[in-house]
Amino acid sequence: MSGPGTDLEARIRAQEEEFLWEPATRSYPAHRAEPEPDSPVRTPFQRDRDRIAHSKAFRRLKHKTQVFIAPEGDHYRTRLTHTLETCFIARTVSRALGLNEDLTEAIGLGHDLGHPPFGHIGEEVLDNAIKERGGSGFRHNEHSLRLVEHLERGGRGLNLTDQVRDGILNHTGSLKPATLEGRVVRLVDRVAYINHDIDDAVRAGIIAEEDLPVDQIERLGPTGSARIDALVRDIVERSREAGDIVQSDEMGGAMLRLRKFMFDRVYLGPEARSEHDRVLRTLTTLVDHYLEDPSRMPPGRPGDDPLQRVADYVAGMTDRFCIATFRRIALPEESRL
Repeated sequence: MSGPGTDLEARIRAQEEEFLWEPATRSYPAHRAEPEPDSPVRTPFQRDRDRIAHSKAFRRLKHKTQVFIAPEGDHYRTRLTHTLETCFIARTVSRALGLNEDLTEAIGLGHDLGHPPFGHIGEEVLDNAIKERGGSGFRHNEHSLRLVEHLERGGRGLNLTDQVRDGILNHTGSLKPATLEGRVVRLVDRVAYINHDIDDAVRAGIIAEEDLPVDQIERLGPTGSARIDALVRDIVERSREAGDIVQSDEMGGAMLRLRKFMFDRVYLGPEARSEHDRVLRTLTTLVDHYLEDPSRMPPGRPGDDPLQRVADYVAGMTDRFCIATFRRIALPEESRL
């Protein structure tokens, strides 16, 4: 029997040969830790995208903080909205460059799955707590990979392709992704969060528009959308010339200086630091509570040591579940009110 779906691989191979940029990643063959038959109606990277989008970790992102802890307004970014915004911008860059959009989308959707509750400060506190108790620490990119490899689907993992796993792991850190699509997500992640977090910080009253560094704003643009458009156009133009995913020195330098401003004034600034003690108390209380008696947690992967199980469990919590659990443990009388 023949039909539209039976020759998908042949059609995709032909289309990619004609339309993709030479160094772009091809959709076939699929390289997975556990080989499996290809789908007749979806490319391997589309299947990875769908597996990520249907995962529990992805659904939890809607209740995880991007910058602000349990914000009262309805319009602040969460990890989920940041993930979607990153994904859409990255697809724009990949389409303009003739890269594999399905691969870009899968990496974009999966890159932040491993973020713990409470944003940047939550990751810092959990990292220190694990190290102080004899572990190797906590990094959200490594935990994102652990989720898709070992924790989702009741411990079976999602069996994603090697290219998606590589892009998720190396979207931050010292190593560059092996594919151009992964490098697009790595760079666009910064483009997205810097500009969208400026919007949230102004809305929250932490900074004012006039506080933003004048030289960088004049170079990049007066609004978030203008800055993103300018940065995307620069990436596309320079990457074509270089044969890699790069920025011009002028635009890349301006973005990095704007990023430093955001870390100094917003991510690790006085307002965020005012929450540090609360986050520290909350997360360390939970870590010690579950280390004292691991049976208080749901069953983990067989063979994992108690500290790894605690890191997995606490990192998977949403902000509101983490706060509610802390109150139940540390303030039992209040939790019954």
